[in-house]
Amino acid sequence: MAQLMPLPVTNLPRLPRLTRVGHWLRDHRRAILALQWLVVTIYAVLLIGPVLLPLPDETAHLWNHLSVFAQFAFWGIWWPFVLLSMVLLGRVWCGVLCPEGALSEFASRYARNRPIPRWLRWGGWPFVAFAGTTLYGQMVSVYQYPQAALLVLGGSTVAAVGVGLLYTRGKRVWCRYLCPVNGVFALLAKLAPLHFRTEESAWRAAHRHPLQPVDCAPLLPLRQLNSASLCHQCGRCSGHRDAIALAARPPNQEIVDFGDRYQSGWNTVLLLFGMIGIAMGAFQWSASPWFIAVKQALAQWLVEHDILWPLETSAPWWLFTHYPAQNDVFSWLDGALLIAYILTTGAVLGGGVSLVVWLAAYSAGAGDRRGFQHLAQALVPLAGCGLFLGLSALTVTLLRDEGLLLLWVSPLRATLLAGATLWTLWLGWRIGARYTATPARRIAVVALLGGACALIDYGWALLFWLW
Repeated sequence: MAQLMPLPVTNLPRLPRLTRVGHWLRDHRRAILALQWLVVTIYAVLLIGPVLLPLPDETAHLWNHLSVFAQFAFWGIWWPFVLLSMVLLGRVWCGVLCPEGALSEFASRYARNRPIPRWLRWGGWPFVAFAGTTLYGQMVSVYQYPQAALLVLGGSTVAAVGVGLLYTRGKRVWCRYLCPVNGVFALLAKLAPLHFRTEESAWRAAHRHPLQPVDCAPLLPLRQLNSASLCHQCGRCSGHRDAIALAARPPNQEIVDFGDRYQSGWNTVLLLFGMIGIAMGAFQWSASPWFIAVKQALAQWLVEHDILWPLETSAPWWLFTHYPAQNDVFSWLDGALLIAYILTTGAVLGGGVSLVVWLAAYSAGAGDRRGFQHLAQALVPLAGCGLFLGLSALTVTLLRDEGLLLLWVSPLRATLLAGATLWTLWLGWRIGARYTATPARRIAVVALLGGACALIDYGWALLFWLW
């Protein structure tokens, strides 16, 4: 296992550049707070403003209608590149820019200071929150309509403020346990080349001196701060005990060297059945000929048997999409099939990938839960790439509606998928070496992991090229 090198801690002018960046974040909290409130203001305008306007018609463009601009900003730019930032920088978005986190922490200053209940600490919330938000967002067409965006994003923000008002004064309890994308961010941040790291010997030596406490908003154990998964990169702990500093690391280190230590069953479920399975179904269903074929067959059967209520379009807009003026209305059958398609895709794809990954772990002599969960983390690059491509598909659609050809998009998608697949296979090769020194076994691991990648890539190929 790779050993962590002691971090040089001397006077500020001699500190490494990254360490100085961490200290800057620590020493400029006022500037960061001002930036957070600016982002909160922009977030509120983009979220609430479009609801007050008529829905855009065929003459609406990015530059002349707030709803179209907000749609592009949220789903075309904001979310895809927030995901990308997790891989490149770690969770800087969470600690420095996130409006929901900032509002939750602000509200917690006035919290009733209740202890965090056991149910709230349940490890399954990241998966449940991600799956539920993804599914509900598709039910109400969150990407297309401002009312739906306000309901989903605004509802999450209100819940974040409510949790902040209840538990643990001055902390981000919502962000740590209940945020719908917390688990996704935690997995993607494992690939980041930057993290705040604690040097153990310096920590122990600091007991001789009086120390100021650190206000760690996401409630992390600072003495074991070596994983980027839960750290919000806010910099408040930079220089604490002369032991914590922002440092560079190999992008694969956390997964390869520490993946057997920093793991959980629920994170694996989120990765395999959430980020890979349910997300695939959510992006696929509206373009799937299978969905249309099943819908037509069921509708015909219902008519033949005089069962007409599932074909009615009486569902309210906050349950299923209902915008008659836009000729976009879901029947009860549409909604039920949408839910079934997404959940079935999640179960089938997630289950298939899980089986192949377990076979790969077994071939390396690590067929137990620990080895399976460790090897599954090799799929993080491909899962993250899929989420980025799925969200950026709306970016491409909106830009094409503005008349841009974007001929480079298809080759770029193929390149990104190929690069993420190769990254996943390389991680599998490196992880395999942790459990077996036999080249044949490691080759088997990579070959089987390649089968899992093929299943995922085929799903994206259907969406982008075959349908």
